[in-house]
Amino acid sequence: MANTKYKFNEKRKEWYTLVWDGTYDAKGKKHRKFISSKKSSRDLEEKVNAMKAAVNSRSAVEYSSMSFYDYAVDWVNISKATKEEYTKKQYLGTVKYFSSLDNIKIGEIRHSHFQRIINENAEHPRTCQLISMTFRQIVKAAARDHLLSRLDVDDLLQDVSMPHYERTERRPLSTIEKDALMKADFDMRNEAFVFILYYLGLRKSEALALMPEDFDWENKVVRIRRAVIFVSGKGTVRDYPKSHNGIRSVPIPDAMIPHVKDFVEASEGLIFRNRSGDPMSFSGYDRMWDSIITTLNIADGYKPNAKKDRKPRRITDLTAHIFRHNYCTELCYMVPKGHITTKKIAQIFGDTEEMVLKIYSHIVEEKEDAAGAVNAAFQN
Repeated sequence: MANTKYKFNEKRKEWYTLVWDGTYDAKGKKHRKFISSKKSSRDLEEKVNAMKAAVNSRSAVEYSSMSFYDYAVDWVNISKATKEEYTKKQYLGTVKYFSSLDNIKIGEIRHSHFQRIINENAEHPRTCQLISMTFRQIVKAAARDHLLSRLDVDDLLQDVSMPHYERTERRPLSTIEKDALMKADFDMRNEAFVFILYYLGLRKSEALALMPEDFDWENKVVRIRRAVIFVSGKGTVRDYPKSHNGIRSVPIPDAMIPHVKDFVEASEGLIFRNRSGDPMSFSGYDRMWDSIITTLNIADGYKPNAKKDRKPRRITDLTAHIFRHNYCTELCYMVPKGHITTKKIAQIFGDTEEMVLKIYSHIVEEKEDAAGAVNAAFQN
């Protein structure tokens, strides 16, 4: 029956519900309008159906008159509204490549339009990969909005000629970077941050969200259960990490303790924060990381104040994520020795075993003694 769908307000003697009015709030969530009826739940249902019909009609008209470019921008602002700021900016940056389609309506987009944009950027294979990924998501969204048919989408995405692209291999720390790390004279905060990355393999967002109570020194584990994300440059604590797999406990190596423990125990709230105690901002993190890179280069022999023989900065492209890949690489070296499994690495790393095998399988294989295994198997 209709009345099971709606709530009844005893005080006001009316049936009521909330219905999407076809608009979105600042965060990209659907805005819902309060609708009520003092007559009956059936009367309310008729009002609800009328509202839905009006929304569907208006949305179809508004979207169908949009250019592909305008629809793409609208799609980013709505579908990526809850993503991290960097992700949303990356999508908006990619969508700019569709600005030449500002005079092409969303329903009139063709395979040739897509191919032309790829051709115009063929000298930048990585950019073409981002364009292709974003274009595919947009046209599939248009199909869900009934602006393109599924057959249209299939035709748009088939047989697109792409420039050759070789994915940059995710690298561990170089010998120069490792040597500088162990020699560097960091201040206490930078030392704690960089060695947490080195010894725990955390994502940057996870490290920035750590608090003293996350460290169990007696059992030598750190509990990872939140992250700091940047919204309009401001740091915001999110009460969960990147994924469900990200909620985990990571063992504390003995070698990490002298670099980190004193700073952690002297902290309150967030370990890495701004002067007011709030989460570190995007610009604040950049300043900290620049300071870390400078200290590493000085340890490598760079003399910033020297007029002669300054020596070049050899450590330039190091990121927090390289520390994470280094951590996983070092653990993968232990697999052939029987010290750990890829399943356990994935649990500690906060990702899937499939990811570990896909990215680091060559590391495991190069350490395996195939010849020794064959000889051992066929000994008399």
